Amino acid sequence: MTQQAMAAAIAEGRTSLGIELGSTNIKACLIGPDHEVLATGTHGWENQFVDRLWTYSEEAIWAGLQASFAALSADVKKRYGVELTKVGALGFSAMMHGYLAFDAAGKLLVPFRTWRNTNTERAAAELTKTLGFNFPLRWSASHLYQAVIDNEPHVGNVAFITTLSGFVHWRLTGKKVIGVGDASGMFPIDAATHDYDAPMMKRFGEMVKAHKPGLNAPALFPKVLVAGEDAGTLTAEGAKLLDPTGKLTVGIPVCPPEGDAGTGMVATNAVAPRTGNISAGTSIFAMVVLEKPLTTVHEELDIVTTPGGDLVAMVHCNNGASELGTWAGVFTEFAKAIGAKSDANAVFGALFSAALEGEADGGGLLAYNYLAGEPITGLTEGRPLVVRTPGSRLNLGNFMRTQLYAAFGTLSLGMKVLTDEGVKLDSMFAHGGMFKTAGVAQRLLAAAIGAPVTVGDTASEGGAWGIAVLAEYLRSGKGKNLGVYLNERVFAGAKLDVAKPDAADVKGYGAWLKQYEAGLAIQKAAVEAIS
Repeated sequence: MTQQAMAAAIAEGRTSLGIELGSTNIKACLIGPDHEVLATGTHGWENQFVDRLWTYSEEAIWAGLQASFAALSADVKKRYGVELTKVGALGFSAMMHGYLAFDAAGKLLVPFRTWRNTNTERAAAELTKTLGFNFPLRWSASHLYQAVIDNEPHVGNVAFITTLSGFVHWRLTGKKVIGVGDASGMFPIDAATHDYDAPMMKRFGEMVKAHKPGLNAPALFPKVLVAGEDAGTLTAEGAKLLDPTGKLTVGIPVCPPEGDAGTGMVATNAVAPRTGNISAGTSIFAMVVLEKPLTTVHEELDIVTTPGGDLVAMVHCNNGASELGTWAGVFTEFAKAIGAKSDANAVFGALFSAALEGEADGGGLLAYNYLAGEPITGLTEGRPLVVRTPGSRLNLGNFMRTQLYAAFGTLSLGMKVLTDEGVKLDSMFAHGGMFKTAGVAQRLLAAAIGAPVTVGDTASEGGAWGIAVLAEYLRSGKGKNLGVYLNERVFAGAKLDVAKPDAADVKGYGAWLKQYEAGLAIQKAAVEAIS
């Protein structure tokens, strides 16, 4: 599209807008009818550790949404000279799981409990054992059941629970609904009905009533919708909440709200069986679309779904790129202190490039990026560490290679479970800020998982673009299968860069990972010793 055509599409509302609330950024992405990015807007935010629980305040949620939309509007005005007053379709996505509980009047009863919390160990274990399905610590059902068995005072007033995307969607449309992908991080989904598994939900309700007789747990969950289904429209109150200037029109169709895992699958065209994707941000997770259900229950794996309802095995690690970002910040400060170029992107680029100069096994260095607990490795809390022996070779290349390896370490342990189950992969796409520096994180990730890793030309926009595509699918999909729509309408001409595992990297990473596993005892000792 020409600049003039883009401006016309914006003015006429032939666009779709996606906003994703990630762990460290809230990003808005406006696309045209050809799915090309027209403008973006971002707002940085951080979670808080309050009363030993990770949370974001309700005020921060709305301030962040408004700031990201305002930044997008400013970008539109700067690029095209037009005001952003309407869009053809709208969608919201957010980090999955967690617990937002409301009373009958719609009041938030306790601060939002995010996916990062690991206080639900007893609940998750009981649900997994009784229902015969892996319930991760961060799932909404685990949070609700933990609150019930802990007899928390707010439980008696709970009338509705949802995820962050479901909360935003509800406030802006009035509809208590959720996309099937995000719903699958609340409670198990029946692949045949694309709804909560009915027998499991019935038994869950009985388990809750055994502790809280008056609480009807199945009635607390939002209605499940599949991608492309009607999920309501932007209300007058919702438009004002998103855009306090009052310029945004009401009545915009809104697609089902989704989780960041689902939008990552869309953004990487990984919604068909034998495809998968890896999303790297504050957390890091791999999604593999299954041909059939797994044979046994694995606590290392979540079973979720695509936005279209197909089963997906998810390897979720609480700790991703945050520690990398912290170290980059240290080096940025150093560059500024000596009067060198201190642009964050330039520093990241230099550090990542240095990692390729490091030894394949990291030169004997170990790093742990555990800022939070990590269920896959049995840790309820984290302590970031750099460990080395007197004979190790500490230099910038080895240090940075080890930091990148650390971002992938826990993930590769979880992926091994899938390999042992006989799951096959034709392609694995990667997206997230880590992959902006070409050929570095992508190459080392290929070594870590022992499979080719593809980065597409839309990867940098990530989930915000993915939810914008789902909004456009609502607007123009006309009942077409989501996978077919992505192949024919979205990715037909995509530019792809494929990195195959390098033999030396694979061997070096294998040696490093062996030491990494052995060194987990150090991590556990650090948690016990340092409060």
